[in-house]
Amino acid sequence: MTDTTDVGNVTDAGVHGYHKQKDEHLKRLRRIEGQIRGLQRMVDEDVYCIDILTQVSASTKALQSFALQLLEEHLRHCVADAALKGGDEIDAKVKEATQAIARMMRT
Repeated sequence: MTDTTDVGNVTDAGVHGYHKQKDEHLKRLRRIEGQIRGLQRMVDEDVYCIDILTQVSASTKALQSFALQLLEEHLRHCVADAALKGGDEIDAKVKEATQAIARMMRT
């Protein structure tokens, strides 16, 4: 059962929406991790500021794209499942998704 007392810390014991794409997500995150390591190398090698900023922008876009994909999977799986169950669970999942979207918009 889902703990809805603190929506910011809701955890489910079941399968998450990203489960079917887990290997693809991990591969994507490893690529992003490589971009970040590349940024460290660029700074270490005293690369021109604008070139580093260009790579920061690319890394940021990659993370935002990953976050949107994860959000879509959350909506399709977790929120849709809660909608089928109805009651307080759907309210909690919608609130949780709304808060996640708000955090993403602040970045």
